[in-house]
Amino acid sequence: MDFVSSLQAAWQQSESMLCVGLDPDPSRLPAHLSGRPDAVLAFCREIVDATAQFACAFKPQIAYFAAARAEDQLEELIGHVHRAHPGKPVILDAKRGDIGATAEQYAREAFERYRADAVTVNPYMGFDSLEPWLAWRDRGVILLCRTSNPGGSDLQALDVGGERLFERIARLAAGPWNTSGQLGLVVGATFPAELARVRAIAGDLPLLVPGIGAQGGDVEATVRAGGRRMIVNSSRAILYAGSGEGFAAAAAAAARATRDALRKALARI
Repeated sequence: MDFVSSLQAAWQQSESMLCVGLDPDPSRLPAHLSGRPDAVLAFCREIVDATAQFACAFKPQIAYFAAARAEDQLEELIGHVHRAHPGKPVILDAKRGDIGATAEQYAREAFERYRADAVTVNPYMGFDSLEPWLAWRDRGVILLCRTSNPGGSDLQALDVGGERLFERIARLAAGPWNTSGQLGLVVGATFPAELARVRAIAGDLPLLVPGIGAQGGDVEATVRAGGRRMIVNSSRAILYAGSGEGFAAAAAAAARATRDALRKALARI
């Protein structure tokens, strides 16, 4: 099953748009995991198992694993999601972007080594830098469009021939760039007006929406702007909802509360 189809099934089966972000900071792991060579894996695996019933997808951030020399644990974690929670897509948050020959290797890393269902990609270098990703016809490629950080406005809001750069990216993604039918866009919850604009341009493309939770994005405004076909990510607010040996239960409670808030917002629009 291709990424968009598996995502559609996950939305329906879980009745949730919540994506749990997996950004394991070794300095914030529970004390009882300290010193274990597989601490990152153990932490994330418990988070996954505790929150899977409330989520439509998981999004591990590759930098947290690489900085901790835990790439092998990332491989095992993604394998665990696929084995224990089949049908839950895994989006590798890597934000890669390079020329074609190098992009081919990045695509192999994401899709062969880590077996991710989708990956985030920076489209700044244009379509030829995306083609190696799109050659994987069943995998998702989620392009940075209007990111949740304040500095995103430095470039993404620039006028490019009568439209803003992020609008141009959305238009291309919804049109000539989507040769595989598996493109999506990253749009931050911190900019609901821009989120609504992207939705108007991009039609029913899946939108990966970071920025709720620790970054302060508003659930009601996000749902009103983006509609149903969103993957609404929350990382730190779920991962570090609790500490000590009860961390997974606290994460589950936070995930459930976020899922329920999204459901209620959907019911009101």
